[in-house]
Parts: sequence; structure tokens; C-alpha cells
Amino acid sequence: MTELPEYYFRIRDNGASVFRVSTDNRQRRIEMDEIALANIRNGTIRPHGDRHLSAAERALIETWMADRRATLAAREIDDIERAIDHLNLTTHWTQTRAEDAALEAVTDRLLLAMQDLRTVLVRKKADRITAAQAPRPTPTGTD
Repeated sequence: MTELPEYYFRIRDNGASVFRVSTDNRQRRIEMDEIALANIRNGTIRPHGDRHLSAAERALIETWMADRRATLAAREIDDIERAIDHLNLTTHWTQTRAEDAALEAVTDRLLLAMQDLRTVLVRKKADRITAAQAPRPTPTGTD
């Protein structure tokens, strides 16, 4: 049997509940003692109840939070890549297999969603171009 981790992170909307895992009892049952709540959105770590977290526990939770943020960011980009794939597949479906009733059911929502996305993308692109073209302040030195 593989060794259990010392800590378990139960994923929640904004982070996780953190548990200390123990099998140090007569029946070798797995016991999970909640020690903290970690919030990845605002970066807070709240000890559970009257608990006091050790520096090592706090560091472990902070490392988990950084890793979790990286995982979520990677998933977000992957979701966008999948959305592009779905748009391409939707275009193909529309051209090759869509029946009039099916098109009627989705056309308005698709057009609105695509227009909304296009508007935001164009605005963001313009902002990036404008920021890149803005003159950069030159350091003024006194000679």
C-alpha cells in the first residue's frame, strides 16, 4: 500500500479546506482533521477553529495555493483553445449538416455571443496596440 500524504486539500470554489491526514490509531483508520481554509482569490489562510498553524504548514498551504493558481490558469487557457475548436466544429456543422430547425434554435444566441466576444476582443486588441505605441518617458538627467 502506498503511503498517504500528510495533508489533503479538499477543493472548494475559492480554494480548499485543508486537512491533516493521520492513520496513527489502533484500527489504522484514516482520520482527517481540518486545520485551515485556503482562499486562492484573496490569498488568505484561515486556521480552522482554535488551531494555530505552524510555519511549515503555512508554507505548505502557500505552495499549494501557488500551484493551484497555476493549474487553474492553465485550465483556463485550455478551455479557450477548446472554445476555438468548438467554434470551428460549429462552423463545419452549420455548413454541412445543420437543418433549418436546428439553425433557427441557435442562430440568434450564437450571433449575439460571437458579436459580444468580437467587440471585447477588438477593444482589448486596440488597447494593446495603443499601449505599445504610447511614447515611453525618457529619463531626464541633469548634467
